[in-house]
Amino acid sequence: MKFPSHDETTAPEASKPLLAASQKAFGRLPGLHKVLAESPQAYEGYQVLHKLFTETDFDAEELTVVWQSINVEHECHYCVPAHTGIAKMMKVSDEISEALRNETPLPTPKLEALRSFTVQMVRSRGNVSEGQMQAFFGAGYGHRAVLDVILGLAQKTMSNYINHVAETPVDEVFQPLAWRRGDKPLAA
Repeated sequence: MKFPSHDETTAPEASKPLLAASQKAFGRLPGLHKVLAESPQAYEGYQVLHKLFTETDFDAEELTVVWQSINVEHECHYCVPAHTGIAKMMKVSDEISEALRNETPLPTPKLEALRSFTVQMVRSRGNVSEGQMQAFFGAGYGHRAVLDVILGLAQKTMSNYINHVAETPVDEVFQPLAWRRGDKPLAA
């Protein structure tokens, strides 16, 4: 059954201000937000998690590593291209984006440790081993980073799962960045 995709005229009243804020922020309504508008609480919850995650100590590269590692692991057809575009806007190198999309080595051991730990968190549903924790700490991360990875995981699990069940179409602006696991790298 097809999920509703709302705009400011069809959304529940409580979602209308959220859609207006998205329109103002992005100059358009992202497809995910149109789907989220069906549940004002889910929409607001997603936005709060996003805001909080961007306020962690992670820099733009690290935010991208966490987001895209989760998106790729969950095989989110919508979020991988969206976060490729977002990474460009955040001035994250194409080298990092391509490594994340293609599951090839990242340019620094610290970023690779962050990806590895994030993927381990997803795969083990948070039941990482002592050795995995020690490797993450050995790369220069601490207890706060563990909690912040989990915060990013909460945000991306929401969006990835919503995009799966709603089959959210990739926004036109991100269609050139379309992704499927195993696809060839983007042309430079």
